[in-house]
Amino acid sequence: MVSLKFDEKGLIPCVVQDAETGEVLMVAYMNKESFEKTLETKKTWFFSRSRQKLWQKGETSGNVQIVEDLRYDCDEDTLLALVKQVGVACHTGERSCFFRSITSPDREYEKPWFSFLKVLEEIIKERKRNLPPNSYTASLLKEGLGKISQKIREEAEELIKAAQEEGRERTIEEASDLMYHLLVLLAYKDINLIDVEGELQKRHR
Repeated sequence: MVSLKFDEKGLIPCVVQDAETGEVLMVAYMNKESFEKTLETKKTWFFSRSRQKLWQKGETSGNVQIVEDLRYDCDEDTLLALVKQVGVACHTGERSCFFRSITSPDREYEKPWFSFLKVLEEIIKERKRNLPPNSYTASLLKEGLGKISQKIREEAEELIKAAQEEGRERTIEEASDLMYHLLVLLAYKDINLIDVEGELQKRHR
């Protein structure tokens, strides 16, 4: 077992980072018990300094963090958790807890482009699992590949028309429609965005 350096209160800071995008999501503290539960369950557990108790990230909200790798730094006194974030990390509803700037307070927080697509991907996967009534996404998934393919064809044609005839805003709107339906197709085929990104990276190299 790794010899970690917990502080005088028995705690060690843990930086939580999205394993796919590299976005820093949050920082929290672990004690030995939460560290061991994180290793055991493959979900992040922390120790609350204010409440003096263990807590699992997303236990009540559903915004769990699935641990893909747990690392430690050269001084052995800080952890790095590389996770798959379900939903958002911050209790404010932001994707990351680090959405405010001290040096540029008026600058809008720029989320990594991939992060909201990941959130949307998770929502679509949830619709696939539960097929809630009155959900357009669920209805598409229930109708199957034929219907989804038809919608992609229609949206692609509308995007081309918008780009050629209707200007920038309509092009953005139609591109968004096409990307959403593409995500539905990928979910239907059990293909993840990271798989597509990997293929693009391979082609780039």
